[in-house]
Amino acid sequence: MAELKKEITLLSGIGQMSTTLLGTGLFMVPAIAAGIAGEHSLWSWLVLLIAICPVALTFAMLGKQYPSAGGTAFFVRKAFSQRLEKSIAWLFLSVIPVGVPAAVTMGAGFLQPILPESMNHPLVAQVITVILLMVVNLSGAKVSGQVQTVIALSIVTLVASFWWFGDVSVSEITMPAVVSSDWFAIGTALSVMFWCFVGIEAFAHMGEEFKSPERDFPIAIIVGCLVAGVVYWACSVVVLKFHAYGTAEFDSGSIPYLANLLYGPKVQLLITLIGFATCFASINLYTQSLSRMLWAQARDYMPTSRLAELSGNGVPSYATLAVGAMLLLSCFIGEISQLDLEFFLKLANGVFVLIYLMAMLSACKLLTGTPKVLAYLSLVICVIMMACVGWSMLYALVLFAVLVYRIKPDQNTQSSDVPAI
Repeated sequence: MAELKKEITLLSGIGQMSTTLLGTGLFMVPAIAAGIAGEHSLWSWLVLLIAICPVALTFAMLGKQYPSAGGTAFFVRKAFSQRLEKSIAWLFLSVIPVGVPAAVTMGAGFLQPILPESMNHPLVAQVITVILLMVVNLSGAKVSGQVQTVIALSIVTLVASFWWFGDVSVSEITMPAVVSSDWFAIGTALSVMFWCFVGIEAFAHMGEEFKSPERDFPIAIIVGCLVAGVVYWACSVVVLKFHAYGTAEFDSGSIPYLANLLYGPKVQLLITLIGFATCFASINLYTQSLSRMLWAQARDYMPTSRLAELSGNGVPSYATLAVGAMLLLSCFIGEISQLDLEFFLKLANGVFVLIYLMAMLSACKLLTGTPKVLAYLSLVICVIMMACVGWSMLYALVLFAVLVYRIKPDQNTQSSDVPAI
């Protein structure tokens, strides 16, 4: 049976995890959260990091014991059945036409201003972004990890320079006093900030490609989450100090504003490149995860399909190209129809929350001892997240129900009841 190359080291794993969580969030969420809760948003980041730790630790324990390119779908199969496994697999793949193109559009928004005038068009920028994704992904997990590690270091350096040139003092990093009336604003900010930590479920698909998954995979998840949390908190301190929040312009432009304020307009190109790279890193891991999910399903249930083949450097090339083709098609449809990408992104978020929930349910059955206690705690957190998502959960729940009904429980590995790939 074909196997993926084990090329991911601890350092590159941390880089992939942290950049995926930072993504587009660094350029928007600190300012949005500050607009909601003011200086108390610093408490929101702390509460969020504490809340996400059980979920991250549970994913880490699952990945340590069951490293697989199938990710959550594989955990579900171990805990429950192949029927639920396939349902979760196709549910995850359903974000290709709705969630990832929206993220591609956001990343292309940074790229478009620096393209030549003849190429300065949103669709051209999106196509270039997808092509770059294919190039990096087809180069292998090692190259992809190295690229994302460099991006992670660039982000950390950027935020650290904000502190240095912004002359952040001890008094400005002191946590503000909290009274009972402040907790509502803190909680409201949390409902926005949670999406900064969507990405752990995608990273679960990379466990099979770690050189030492039992040792390095859980460390990469935990350290990556901590790095992302610290960077978000540190960025919020600067946003609050210079009052780069409170308007629609700051919601998407606080980082460029701070860079212009602290360094002058000469660094505008650098900030634009870092913005694109940050978005690219997040999309890159999802592209990897989706292609590996597609490959894992083909390997297990359609082994003669081309989607089950690996290239000479151990990359599921046909599965990767299939994901890329779907992304391009979705970008063209989105540009022609002018569909509301934010709406589709909300639908994708509902899918991610349901996947988190199913992963935690699997952990409750598969893990023992203290990890099992963490799994139950994480399950409660996921239920709360479902309530916060609200109506957007309907898409995920209805689609999941249809998939469970469509996939019959007695199918074998070659069953024709599996939805066609």
